[in-house]
Amino acid sequence: MVDALFGVRRLAAIYDELDADRGDLEHYVAMVEEFGARRVLDVGCGTGELATWLARLGVEVVGVDPAEASLEVAKGKEFADRVRWIHGDATTLPPLEVDLAVMTGNVAQVFLTDEEWAATLTGVRQALKPGGRFVFETRDPARRAWEEWTREHTHQVKRVAGGDTVESWSDLLAVELPFVSFRGTYVFASDGAVLTSDSTLRFRERNEVEESLTAAGFTVDDVREAPDRPGKEFVFVTMRR
Repeated sequence: MVDALFGVRRLAAIYDELDADRGDLEHYVAMVEEFGARRVLDVGCGTGELATWLARLGVEVVGVDPAEASLEVAKGKEFADRVRWIHGDATTLPPLEVDLAVMTGNVAQVFLTDEEWAATLTGVRQALKPGGRFVFETRDPARRAWEEWTREHTHQVKRVAGGDTVESWSDLLAVELPFVSFRGTYVFASDGAVLTSDSTLRFRERNEVEESLTAAGFTVDDVREAPDRPGKEFVFVTMRR
């Protein structure tokens, strides 16, 4: 099930403007250069910010996402015509042999069951060439990020493209670790429409993630901090065995 924020056209169309701080992406671009990757798979590419950035740099990119509305936004961006867009997920990919697969934006946390996560890892591994790398991030449960997913911490009012003004905030719905559920609310000034998007994420411990990667055929080379969010996330750098 795709969250409304990504799957409803009206919300997907304003996603980039509401979440304008994507400083994390420059670190993924740097890792593409660090590993000399020329073919990259962006799993959960969303509205295509990273994919089109890499395409602009001359990297061959495949972007896959289950949210068709987000892909439509992505396809309207500059350099989108250089990206191969796929509507689906890591388990439905055609044969690929990429140098690097990435999952940004804590996409790893949307896979709630062990079976979903294992299937995703298998799909990513099959898309990599032998020795290819897989890099992704996931929040450290010890930092309790959900404590700031409240209206007090997230409320904002923004003017978006087209002249509309959108008021938005998050409400924490449930904390039943390892699962955390929350709701985003979006109020459009132009017609008073109120849209909501419910999400549930799974917070895995570092050793749990490492064990799942080993079982799926990856070697964990490094676990880094996210440079833009030090101490808050694990950034796993792995290699296909």
